[in-house]
Amino acid sequence: MESPSFQPTFLQRFFIKIFHFINRYVPWHRLPGFLGALNLDFLRIELRAYNLHDGYSSGYAQGNTVDHPLEDERFINARNSDGKFNSVELPLMGCSGMRFGRNFPRKYTQKPNKDELWTPNPRLVSERFMARTPRGFIPATSLNLLAAAWIQFQIHDWFQHESSEEIHNIPLPSGDTWPHGRMILQRTKPDETLDESDIQCPGYKNQNTAWWDASQIYGSSEATTQSLRTKDQNGKLSLSQNGTVTFLPRDNTGNPQTGFNDNWWTGMEMLHTLFAMEHNAICDMLRTAYPDWTGDQIFDKARLVNCALMAKIHTVEWTPAILAHPALEIGMNANWWGIAGETLWKMVGRISKTSETISGIPGSGVNHFGVPYSLTEEFVSVYRMHPLIPDEIAFFSATDGRHKSTIPIVDTIFSGAKRPFDQGISFADSFYSFGINYPGAITNNNYPDFMRNLSTPDGQHRDLGTADILRDRERGVPRYNQFRRLLRMSPPETFEELTGGNKELAQELREVYGDIELVDTLVGSHSEPVPKGFGFSDTAFRIFILMASRRLKSDRFIAGQWDTNTYTKEGFHWLQNTGMKDVLLRHFPELEVHLRNSKNVFAPWEKLPESVGCKG
Repeated sequence: MESPSFQPTFLQRFFIKIFHFINRYVPWHRLPGFLGALNLDFLRIELRAYNLHDGYSSGYAQGNTVDHPLEDERFINARNSDGKFNSVELPLMGCSGMRFGRNFPRKYTQKPNKDELWTPNPRLVSERFMARTPRGFIPATSLNLLAAAWIQFQIHDWFQHESSEEIHNIPLPSGDTWPHGRMILQRTKPDETLDESDIQCPGYKNQNTAWWDASQIYGSSEATTQSLRTKDQNGKLSLSQNGTVTFLPRDNTGNPQTGFNDNWWTGMEMLHTLFAMEHNAICDMLRTAYPDWTGDQIFDKARLVNCALMAKIHTVEWTPAILAHPALEIGMNANWWGIAGETLWKMVGRISKTSETISGIPGSGVNHFGVPYSLTEEFVSVYRMHPLIPDEIAFFSATDGRHKSTIPIVDTIFSGAKRPFDQGISFADSFYSFGINYPGAITNNNYPDFMRNLSTPDGQHRDLGTADILRDRERGVPRYNQFRRLLRMSPPETFEELTGGNKELAQELREVYGDIELVDTLVGSHSEPVPKGFGFSDTAFRIFILMASRRLKSDRFIAGQWDTNTYTKEGFHWLQNTGMKDVLLRHFPELEVHLRNSKNVFAPWEKLPESVGCKG
């Protein structure tokens, strides 16, 4: 076993060993809720010790206070759009343009040789394990389509690789009907070689900031942020009006003006608009409380509140929806409020100054666990969730529930994102419709057809199933069995063991891969049985549970300066007492009838009688 990045305490090591013993006989997800949550807490500690690794060979890459002094005191209590100075000591950490890190030692994540890159053929893998079969769309009936849109909305905040001018010329299997008989894909651009180790394990830069700072709305540079703000001193983001409806403004090419507008579709139009409106509502509240403040002061505080609110929604609402397990509901609420709970936190504040277990991660103190903060290539890998997207969206009236239209998703992407609204669908209608439509299950053979035959505005034509497999391979993400070994999980010895006894799937895997050691992590994760209530695999979940808390624990505006001085008394109250339901009802009060009994906005909403029985 590799040396740990940080050393857990004696008591923590003791409980890690206890749960290792228990898990030989009973996996964590079969333990009673609270005991399962405790198991996860110590699993996370172990993951922090062994599964955080820097993308650089030297910590000097993260900058220092001499070469990068904090000259503008504004950013002591405000986010810099490029991510700089989130850590004052390591000012470049998490910035746009910094490398992705790793969850495994770099000697296990080296670039593949030619045979490793193309074996088995990634297009063949896509054809056999991504394409929707004659049985068609496989729904995830415990979620709604808003949950699918939400995770893409968040991913656009977290990561974006640089593309190279060089291309992959992907060999096509015999008889493949891909247009023109040639499939190409731009390679991921490697960072410059800074150390000899970069030759075998290249680093790759993140064009977005790695912080949970809503860069998908505000941008990953100060110049972008300034261009998105109104010209007066109200601190707001620019929005346009079409009658009584608010939309994101467009540039002269028709692209929405927002922090990140790639991979655009109606779901992004909805959520970007919603949280731009939320930002502006926070500005109005702050302007009332602080009438003498400048536009920058209003903007900075509103952004802090809006960012933290999104992190909170993702932690205590989206995650328990897609991972609907009692231990996870306890664990994710504890991530934010601690095991002391929300009620006690709101009554008396933190009862433990530093314990994230007792009083939650926000305000518990920043800790990077021995490794400079970054998002990781393996984190990117486990968030490949294209099966969530259905083939079409059925739109209904939020007022009377009647079916208005059904639009293929392919007609709502890129420049078609506003098509539903141009056809008379209101934003309230769209949110109601997303609330009662199902997303796809994250499993084999559930990629939408259009994603495997996608023409993009930059002139490329691609199969995202092939791209997903190839991206993991070229970036050195280990194959499934090695991925599990490096997480200290037992690797399956046979295809039947991998699939939990599904002989038909096991045979398909055997035909394509031959050797179980060659199974790609994405395909293996889609093939393994999942814990009850889970929307994705336990293998992928190990990366999730580590990185979900790391994004909070490394951020000084969440784990550190979690107080009314940073957020204002009014802003702190706003974010701690607001959930996704409150955001929706603040801007679309006509949704109240649909959300009155909702316990989680990302679970299917109650349908109006006129919607019952309709496809959705």
